[in-house]
Amino acid sequence: MASKSESGLSEQLADDAVFHSPVVHTPQAGKPIVMAYLSAADVVLGNDSFRYVREIVDESANMAMLEFELDLDGIHVNGVDIIQWNSAGKIQDFKVMVRPLKAINKVWDEMGKMLEKMKG
Repeated sequence: MASKSESGLSEQLADDAVFHSPVVHTPQAGKPIVMAYLSAADVVLGNDSFRYVREIVDESANMAMLEFELDLDGIHVNGVDIIQWNSAGKIQDFKVMVRPLKAINKVWDEMGKMLEKMKG
């Protein structure tokens, strides 16, 4: 059974949504894989230190850019979510960019562990 946040996320995603990871070269296409990545990211990054520090929204272009910060095991993570939605208001494209390199490496390691856990 999906959690309340997972069912809410599922309702917000287009069936043909695409996710662009900061560490995976190829775009991840399709609602199930995008759900997996975003659910794993919620667990890995969604700690008490996570906060959005800047938001830029362009309703006419159906796009938003959200800058975030958090600490992950003592490493400062700074990143940007670039989100585009379709005419039905469903998330169509979700791109995450992370800096600095130390943070990318930590996120890559933790996300890999979480995605493996979710598979089994």
